[in-house]
Order: sequence, then C-alpha cells, then structure tokens
Amino acid sequence: MLRKEQNDLLTQTGPGTPGGAFFRSYWLPALLAEELPSNDCPPVRVKLLSERLLAWRDSQGRYGLMDEFCAHRGVSLWFGRNEEAGLRCPYHGWKYDITGQCIDVPSEPADSGYCQRIKLKSYPLIERGGILWTYMGPPDKQPPLPEYEIVHVRPQQRFVAKRLQECNWLQALEGGIDSSHVSWLHRGELNTDPLFKGSRGNQYNLNDSRPVFEVVENPGGLYIGVRRNAENNNYYWRITPWVMPSYTMIPPRGNHPVHGHFWVPIDDENCWAWSFDYHSTRDLTETEVQAMQDGKGIYVKFVPGSYRPLQNKDNDYLIDREAQKAGRYYSGVEGIAMQDASLQESMGPVVDRTKENLVSTDNGIIMARHRMLKAVKALMDKGTVPPGVDPAHQRVRSAAVILGPDQPFNEGAREALTVRDGVAHASV
Repeated sequence: MLRKEQNDLLTQTGPGTPGGAFFRSYWLPALLAEELPSNDCPPVRVKLLSERLLAWRDSQGRYGLMDEFCAHRGVSLWFGRNEEAGLRCPYHGWKYDITGQCIDVPSEPADSGYCQRIKLKSYPLIERGGILWTYMGPPDKQPPLPEYEIVHVRPQQRFVAKRLQECNWLQALEGGIDSSHVSWLHRGELNTDPLFKGSRGNQYNLNDSRPVFEVVENPGGLYIGVRRNAENNNYYWRITPWVMPSYTMIPPRGNHPVHGHFWVPIDDENCWAWSFDYHSTRDLTETEVQAMQDGKGIYVKFVPGSYRPLQNKDNDYLIDREAQKAGRYYSGVEGIAMQDASLQESMGPVVDRTKENLVSTDNGIIMARHRMLKAVKALMDKGTVPPGVDPAHQRVRSAAVILGPDQPFNEGAREALTVRDGVAHASV
C-alpha cells in the first residue's frame, strides 16, 4: 500500500505539483494529427495536466498549443477565427500567432506597441508518427524528440487511437503493467478476438492462472516478466516494458501486431488512454485495421462525435449478465479495453491506495511506484532529470518467449527487448 502523501504525490499532476513537474519533463501525446487536418482548420480544445489549452494549425501549417482564453477579458479562443497566420478572438478582434504572441489589437494604435506586451502561455506542438506531441516544461530543459518505435514505422504499419478514461492516470497505468488479470478478465477474448486469437501463447495464459512475476529495472523504467508453465519444464514468458512516465507495451501474440499504450493525465480524475498497434516488419492488413476500427483488441466504439467510449459508467458499460454466466465475457463487459476501463473506473476517480492488500503478482506495480516516487523526489529536491526522458530509454520492446527453467528472462530475452530495425518482435 501507499501512504496518503505518497498517493497524492503520484496522482496529482496539476501546475505546481511535484507530479506535475515530473510529467512536464517529457514530450506527451496531446492530439491525433487527424484532429488538425489542414491549414486554418477549426481549433481544438485540449486539457492536459489540469491546464485548459487550445490547439490549432495556422495558414502555413504550423501547429500551436496555447492558453485557451483571450488575454483581454477571458473569452475562449475556441470561438476564434483562424485566418491569415493567426487566431482572432471574435469578441474584440485580438489576434494571436502560434506562440501565443498577440499580433493585433484593433482598438489600439499600431505604433503604440501595446500588442507586443501581450503573450499567452504556449507550448511547442510537433507531429511525429501520426501523433501531435507537446512538451509543457521549462523551455531551457526541453528534451530531444520522442524515439519510441511507433513513431518510426511507416504509416501503413501502425494504427493509433485515443479514448477518454474517467479515472486517474495511475489506475490506468497500473492496469497496463498487470499481466496476471489476463487469465481471468480477458479469458473469453483470447481465443475469439481477431487481434489475439490463434497464438500458441494464449493456451499458456488459460492453463496457468498462477503466474510468477519477476521485475528488473531498465534505464527508463522496468521490464516486468511474467512466467507461466510451458511444455518440457520450460517457461512461457511475457515481458512488458514500462518507460516513465506512462508508456507500456503489451507482449505480442503470434504474428499479430504488437499493442501498447500511453496514459496521459487530463486532470487528477480523468486521463487519455492512448492505444497503438504496429508491426515492425509488415503493413497492417485490411482485416486488422477494420477490426481496430470496429473496437476489437485494445480499441473501443465511441459515442458519436467524441472520444468517450460508447460503453461508459452512465450505462453500466452495457454489462451483459447472461454473457457473464455463459463465460463469453468474464466480467459481463464486452471488449478488452472496456473490461479494463470499467473495473479501473469502478475504483473511483482516485483510488485510496492506503486500503490495498497487495500480493506477489503486484510486484510490477510495487516497483513502478517505488521508481516513480524516487524519480519525483529526485526531481523535486535536486533537479535530477527523470528516467525515460533520454530517447535511448524509449527504444525498448515487449516480448513473448519460451525459455529454459534456469534462464533469467532479462538474459534469455536480452536482444528481443531492444528495438532492432527490420527484425520482428519475439512472439509465441
């Protein structure tokens, strides 16, 4: 369990908080590139780390992310007119460029210099791998651009989506690094979901519901190894990398694309669950992409016109008790992503970790909390750059392998856990 002050340290990420400074050390996914599809398109409201922001794309195709509200009298610039390399407030015509600099105040003489003194808070916004990334920390400490493998594969090899999750980011992350629940919560999907079925590893998941966890540190976070019994006294290992602050990659199954997540705080009670699939050596098939668009695998169907899942807490996630009894969905909720999200949201907006009773299969979660607490305190007390900021820390992979009983997974799968261009993920 965590003490209340420790729980607060990791779950509170707004301006001025230690957890907020931690997240502001990294480039974070902010929007899908498709949300700003063309020059002078409508702006998009963005809330990240409890800050209300506005993203937009100017007449030259440059991206901007700045305070949502006009410096004059606080009107939301979401209503603004995007024109001639600037965003103009419709109330009194104040105009801003992508850096947040005011470039026109129509009511004031042009030679007064008044508008040069007005500047909204803004952050860099860059496109990489179909994602618009932002860095919200001190400008003089801006790190190199992200180097996760997903940003380097060709567009035809990847699929990226995001969804609203109505709970604190840490609950979602901890679900992402917990492999033991797969044998229970997702057992109905392993052999039926088109993005999971057919893998030999599925049977090891289903046949052994008492996995053994071994966790080792990597430079950017952890490798969480989970072993189950396989044939001939060997072990089936599923190895999940976690890179600070919130990047996780699910171990692959067969020749399916590999799945992963970024969990990004909107505020202290909501987060963006970013989901991605890619294959390192081939294009995604039309069947795979269609399955992702249809809400299979780690994806969902949406309330029309939003990123809120169609299954949500207002409709009890469309739980089907008959399907639960019949064993089609172990929790009664359809879909891998919503099976996870429904239970994580059921804990409340921010779970009280002082009441937990943890067991050996929670070792990955325990060590992740320990590493984050250490990193947050080092940043707070000494200004130490946290793990995961270095792009080299991001060049990791998940893996599924069969190893002998005397082989430590971090040695037996060493090469498989590093990005190797042109080489497929190690899978079973």
